[in-house]
Amino acid sequence: MADQKNQEKVEMFLEMVQKSDNIVFFGGAGVSTESGIPDFRSVDGLYNQEYDYPPEMILSHTFYRQNPEEFYRFYRNKMLCLTAKPNEAHKKLAELEARGKVKAVITQNIDGLHQLAGSKKVLELHGSVHRNYCESCHQFYDAEYMLNSQGVPHCEKCHGGIKPDVVLYEEGLDNQTIQESIYYISQADMLIIGGTSLAVYPAAGLVDYYQGNKLVLVNKTATLRDGQADLVLQESIGALFERIV
Repeated sequence: MADQKNQEKVEMFLEMVQKSDNIVFFGGAGVSTESGIPDFRSVDGLYNQEYDYPPEMILSHTFYRQNPEEFYRFYRNKMLCLTAKPNEAHKKLAELEARGKVKAVITQNIDGLHQLAGSKKVLELHGSVHRNYCESCHQFYDAEYMLNSQGVPHCEKCHGGIKPDVVLYEEGLDNQTIQESIYYISQADMLIIGGTSLAVYPAAGLVDYYQGNKLVLVNKTATLRDGQADLVLQESIGALFERIV
């Protein structure tokens, strides 16, 4: 009976996608875990591994300033997953955008996999490991440069420190990215939220700007917003998106 009910929900989701032409996707870590990138908060995620400091502390602005060597050791080992490949969810979203159905992908991930899959309109709430800048002269450095650097990376032009363009704890989100996200969510006829527990603010609060009646939550576990959703699917996001035609 449960399988039948679940199948009905999947069919309802597929029909919603078919009938929508202004879809916005809002994704979290669960979208990338299927590409082999560790989640911070899941059972097998970074928070449950052993380090001298908890990851939440290492990835704070204060720690970055006070312990840059340890920050970059962690950053290289755990944040620069440069061999990861887009999964079915990334690929299908890019395909749906090319067909004019998906208008924007809003992501809390910093891995650049949506762009690698071919998505054009990607709003990165927490930045990207693929953008790194000298804090003195603003020279750009890519992720490969950071991965191959030693100790605290320094600019080749002015020897200033290089900082990843990722939002650390204690730092604010980019205001333009927030405003664009609000715009796309408020205009959407369908909002699909995938791979996030919606526990991290201010990102999670963006859901409140959706005004339609096709709010779909896709996550392997329950989220704090399940009661608000028009449809809740506890599914593998890649397997679900693979079924979209």
